[in-house]
Amino acid sequence: MAAAAVALSNGSGGGGDSKAEFAEIYSRLKEEMLEDPAFEFTDESLQWIERMLDYNVLGGKCNRGLSVIDSYKTLKGVDVLRKEETFLACTLGWCIEWLQAYFLVLDDIMDNSQTRRGQPCWFRVPQVGLIAVNDGIILRNHISRILQRHFRGKPYYVDLIDLFNEVEFKTASGQLLDLITTHEGEKDLTKYNLNVHRRIVQYKTAYYSFYLPVACALLLSGENLDNFGDVKNILVEMGTYFQVQDDYLDCFGDPESIGKIGTDIEDYKCSWLVVQALEHADESQKGILLENYGKSDPESVAKVKDLYKELDLETAFHKYERESYNKLIADIEAQPSKAVQKVLMSFLEKIYKRQK
Repeated sequence: MAAAAVALSNGSGGGGDSKAEFAEIYSRLKEEMLEDPAFEFTDESLQWIERMLDYNVLGGKCNRGLSVIDSYKTLKGVDVLRKEETFLACTLGWCIEWLQAYFLVLDDIMDNSQTRRGQPCWFRVPQVGLIAVNDGIILRNHISRILQRHFRGKPYYVDLIDLFNEVEFKTASGQLLDLITTHEGEKDLTKYNLNVHRRIVQYKTAYYSFYLPVACALLLSGENLDNFGDVKNILVEMGTYFQVQDDYLDCFGDPESIGKIGTDIEDYKCSWLVVQALEHADESQKGILLENYGKSDPESVAKVKDLYKELDLETAFHKYERESYNKLIADIEAQPSKAVQKVLMSFLEKIYKRQK
């Protein structure tokens, strides 16, 4: 199979060496999946899987995957890892990117989304359609195959399996809460409040995007995750802040910058913006929301966006951003390990005041 070029954004964190090392490992892992002896592949199925992997696993900023390498280097206090250490850190990073691809392929179907990372969602590609559901299952199974192949003899192998299983369960459960809260035909804005929003975003986004990369690096470092409860809590808080940013950018961000057309209003999402609007709107303004939120016609969407501007939710978001940042800084500085502090600060610096 031809090896695909892996393009990593300059804004994705980590040094150039990390990016080059990381890119190189993708091709090796892909080849292993295409040569897996557990299945008798046909030429057609091999071509399909290779195209599917390149389309869905690649194309993002690779923040999560690169964070494993950078966090591991920081925890070890080195700038350069030994070859075996580099391979294992990159492999775990790619497992997270595979997990992300699995979630996104299925999430786009459930949300009936149009674009992802500046191109059509995988299920909207001609001849793909709902085959994408099975592709998502294959992506998830690849993670188990990769972990088994490269980590089965490691003392932390069972901990890795448990970690990925637990994070997947939390994420899928967060997705369920999101879906049933916004279920078509049961539209009820009274169900939307800050607590519901917080629970959805913590479980749907924070654990796999923020905690998982650091937890992988800690396991590689020989640490016991039970000793890092405070670190987990800080990373989950950071992930919540990240998702609130995402909710804000869905409405106020530039689609070309963020790589997708925001559809939270049309999709009746329990977004931070609509929760804030419900909290601060008078009865007349709530009537506008009830009448227009969740409708896909441009006029209704425009009315909701106009109401957000009328309620000055842009200013409310910037206030939330400032306060969240200050609290996170204080919590990070309270950590006893300087290396852990450095890891946490690197995450915060990547997302603070991001535009995409």
